[in-house]
Amino acid sequence: MTAAAKTSRPRETLNIRIAAEARSLIDRAAKARGQNRTDFILDAARRAAEDALLDRALISVSAKAYTEFVARLDEPAKPNEQLRRTMRAPLPWKAG
Repeated sequence: MTAAAKTSRPRETLNIRIAAEARSLIDRAAKARGQNRTDFILDAARRAAEDALLDRALISVSAKAYTEFVARLDEPAKPNEQLRRTMRAPLPWKAG
């Protein structure tokens, strides 16, 4: 039984038209994840909806906080031992 089937909230119907190739692709992906088509589509749509809304999130801060934030961004980096180690590490794309 899927997590969606375990919930006691009733579900509503959503009808969509889809090309056979897209449906087949979705079915294969859902099977690979051990989900049914409906749960797979709902999970993907929910994630896309959350991403779309989070992209438009607005963070409000005081003028003082914003000024302090911008000042910190404009400060030169302060090297520390971890940064020095990182800069000395071999480049992963040149390893071999």
